[in-house]
Amino acid sequence: MKRTGTNVAVVMAGVLALAAGPDSRAADDAARLDQLDQKIRVVERKLEIADEAAAAKAKETPVVTAGRDGFSLTAPDKSHALRLRGYLQADGRFFLDDAGDSFADTFVIRRARLIVEGTLAKQFDFQVAPDFAGGKAELQDAWLDFRKSGLLNVRVGRTKVPFGIERLQSSSCALFAETGMSTALTPNYDEGVMLYGSVGAGVLDYSMGVFNGGSDGASVDADSNDGKDLAARIMTTPLKKTGIGALSGLSVGIAATIGIQEGSASAPGLPSYKSNGQQTMFSYRTSLVPAEVAFADGERRRIAPQLYWSAGPFGLLGEYVTCEQKVANGSGSDRLRNEAWQVAASWVVTGETPSLKGVRPERAFDPAKGGWGAVEFAARAGGFATDNDAFSGGYADGKKSVSSAASVGAGVNWHLTRNAKLMVGWEQTEFRGGAADGDKPTEQVLGVRTQVAW
Repeated sequence: MKRTGTNVAVVMAGVLALAAGPDSRAADDAARLDQLDQKIRVVERKLEIADEAAAAKAKETPVVTAGRDGFSLTAPDKSHALRLRGYLQADGRFFLDDAGDSFADTFVIRRARLIVEGTLAKQFDFQVAPDFAGGKAELQDAWLDFRKSGLLNVRVGRTKVPFGIERLQSSSCALFAETGMSTALTPNYDEGVMLYGSVGAGVLDYSMGVFNGGSDGASVDADSNDGKDLAARIMTTPLKKTGIGALSGLSVGIAATIGIQEGSASAPGLPSYKSNGQQTMFSYRTSLVPAEVAFADGERRRIAPQLYWSAGPFGLLGEYVTCEQKVANGSGSDRLRNEAWQVAASWVVTGETPSLKGVRPERAFDPAKGGWGAVEFAARAGGFATDNDAFSGGYADGKKSVSSAASVGAGVNWHLTRNAKLMVGWEQTEFRGGAADGDKPTEQVLGVRTQVAW
């Protein structure tokens, strides 16, 4: 009986357990769901924290880029940036029909320029550009901009004087390896303060400033006298926004400089002028006798009407420059007027549109993909003339310096990519005067260039 009672108790307990089983399992399942829900919430929070940390880090991590426009390091909010650019030009210069073997054919590194530029606090831009060509380091641009708006900006430091249209164009975008006749009369790099801006998103661009006042074609590092030059330039593209295709790319402008420049027999402060073959064709008289030396003696004025026109695959650049300078020697003084001009045309046979910033090929050189770059034909004519009083007044020697020159040239430029270009150009220059027996011999020069820019 006792065992029977125990069995009954066991059976009753089993029955009760079976009766309570579903409720117990439900409780366990609910507990496990609560635990799972808690774990999911913890994971979600961890993910939120990770996203917040990544976002915070992204705000502090600079953006690094490397491409056809150079290399850059930029803050996420673009408030600060550092960019590295540059270009290398390896030239060959060969004189044709040089019967007297007067000039040396040569290979030369024409430019090897490294450009470091950047932005500080969104409002300040800077650029430092040394050139290492010729086996020496020579500073080109070195300026700081306060970029307040498109309408008004301030530049302080060393920069190109706002005057010659071809001079203001980057050398990496030039149509020919060497600049034209008109550019010989334009100042190059100088130190000063300049205001510049744009009205109507490029319909009108202006720049004006005060500079030390370098002579024609010269770059100066410091002033040699108290006189300064005022320079100003206005360029307008009046039909830019009209949609008139043929004329919307026409830009016309005018530039001028005026200043007082005083030289001396020991520091004349006067220029010399070179031909397209980089040979001196005109220079003022120098001598061991101080009374025979020509030197700057007062006001200098320059003026330069200019234009650039691009329409479809065609481009046209024109410029006329005059420079009036008071010059003296031991015998007296005169106001001399030199002048020069050039017209340069281009045709991109592959259809791209040329500009003052060069040609950007639509299809980079890659024969495997059917890309051959852009091919551009170029032609140029120009002239130079100096004042006859330069010779009659004894300021120049007619047996060494020409009274005028006229040049014509043609070339072809192969833009393989936006970063690589091959150039071949021929120019012929005829001179009047400049030799002991009459005219300086005609110069014919073949120039070739391999360029890499980034």
